[in-house]
Amino acid sequence: MHDLVIRNGAVIDGTGTPRRRADVGVTDGVITEVGPDVGAARRDIDADGLLVLPGWVDIHTHYDGQATWDPTMSPSSWHGVTTTIFGNCGVGFAPVRAGQENFLINLMEGVEDIPEIVLAEGVDFRWESFGEYLDVLDETPRVMDIGAQVAHAALRFYVMGDRGTDHSARPTDDEIVRMGELLEEGLAAGAFGFTTSRTPKHRAADGRPTPSLTAEHPELAGIARAMKRAGTGVIQVNSDFESGEFQLLRRVAEIAERPLSVLLVQMGIAPERWAETLASVDEACADGLDFTAQVGSRPVGILLGLQASQHPFMTHPLWIELQSVDHETRIARLRSDQELRRRLVEECPDDEETREMATILERTFELGNPVNYEPEFEASVANRARAANRAPFDLALELLLKDDGRNLLLHTFENYCGGDLDVVYRMLANRNTVCGIADGGAHVGLICDSSSPTSLLTHWARDRTRGPRLPLEFLVHKQTAATARTYGLHDRGVIAPGYRADLNIIDFDKLHLDRPGVVYDLPAGGKRIVQHSRGYRHTFVNGIEVRQNDEDTGARPGQLLRGVRPGPGGKTLAAKRLTP
Repeated sequence: MHDLVIRNGAVIDGTGTPRRRADVGVTDGVITEVGPDVGAARRDIDADGLLVLPGWVDIHTHYDGQATWDPTMSPSSWHGVTTTIFGNCGVGFAPVRAGQENFLINLMEGVEDIPEIVLAEGVDFRWESFGEYLDVLDETPRVMDIGAQVAHAALRFYVMGDRGTDHSARPTDDEIVRMGELLEEGLAAGAFGFTTSRTPKHRAADGRPTPSLTAEHPELAGIARAMKRAGTGVIQVNSDFESGEFQLLRRVAEIAERPLSVLLVQMGIAPERWAETLASVDEACADGLDFTAQVGSRPVGILLGLQASQHPFMTHPLWIELQSVDHETRIARLRSDQELRRRLVEECPDDEETREMATILERTFELGNPVNYEPEFEASVANRARAANRAPFDLALELLLKDDGRNLLLHTFENYCGGDLDVVYRMLANRNTVCGIADGGAHVGLICDSSSPTSLLTHWARDRTRGPRLPLEFLVHKQTAATARTYGLHDRGVIAPGYRADLNIIDFDKLHLDRPGVVYDLPAGGKRIVQHSRGYRHTFVNGIEVRQNDEDTGARPGQLLRGVRPGPGGKTLAAKRLTP
């Protein structure tokens, strides 16, 4: 007798093959049978009219701190994520020497927009080595499985101290050897890879560029040799891919003999570079290398709101005066005082921030309800204001005051140069890309892209009207089997006998994203933007139900993962590369 049988559902198994009507039997946390009439069970779920999918495997998050205090791993757990990997983009919290924690906090605050007070209050640094960090993570039952990677910035700062943040300094040969030794130790303890950032966009809160920005070939080659000795781990890179950069990273991956996974976005300053980079990934794969590009499924941007980290009036003296009262009182004053609203719009300070915000409003949109992640350029705040013969700041204030001052506007700055998502379509359709820039746990006052697995399905398989859609089976594969195998998680991401019973049962017709909103539930009362979904009827982790009808069940079957997980029969499966 099975522990659980999910009956009569439309099974999309994660491999990209067409859906089929079947039952799914589960025993001891493992899928034991898939097919017609699989037999009796202690619990039956009738999934007639519903989709039965693998749990989402999200390989690009920044829960490095939150995982130490929040067993719910929200908002990702609200969106069907059953496995997540963090430590991306070269930032993390181990290894760390006692007394040096503040630099890693400062860096995380700057790069990933997680406030210093939240991290200082929330993270109890009870470790030094990366292995000890994993041991601390291993102490807490949680809603999903987690895995971590060794971050280049932490490694460099641990070995070089303040010299590691000085971009005129270079590590000595002994320091490169020591970084390699520590990386090997971290991989042996269970790290899933090594991550680095090589983009000038990444800066600490105090303005210093991320330590790994100017790491040169000798340092990267030393790290690569350590990965080769360890024989495990993925190299994950965030880079702007200027001239010669990809070839440098390719050489590093060839030395390491390890997979390389790069972030890929369309940048406004170089709108065609993404295609050149992806062509280089394709060429490397054709040469037999295991390379992937991690891509998004919607515009890269920020949310503007009167409670968020950014909005058009941040530097206005009148707004600064209003900061002395709570949000409700502030909104009430703005609603009742027409003169105050007029002065906010007409007496804007002549500073760089305000001028930049005027430009930002050209590509900023009201999200709407239902939320719209592919708006027309004509619907931007600036264009709507011009059409109505109004000042853009005037319309922006009106929109931001909606919903008791809780309305949010979407500013797009990457993946949206043409005013639509056709570039993202081309990224998603490429056989060597996987879903991978949701950034759960990061940029908490600016975005909530951890809801991307939900909008991946709703937008690209059901709701898109401004261009071609993508097959549901293909999209499920991109967020399950493809992401799992990218990180050596060969035991999940597929609905077949012997695989982990990480499952989502979804009412696809009713699958829906609520509008995002600001809450104050982080340590020290810190704020973050969250976004709920509707339509996840059941989510299972290791055969245990963690969410039912979009509500937390309280079950905490998730565990820390350490390194590669063989598939059924101990097999390590080659990554499938599909096109739609």
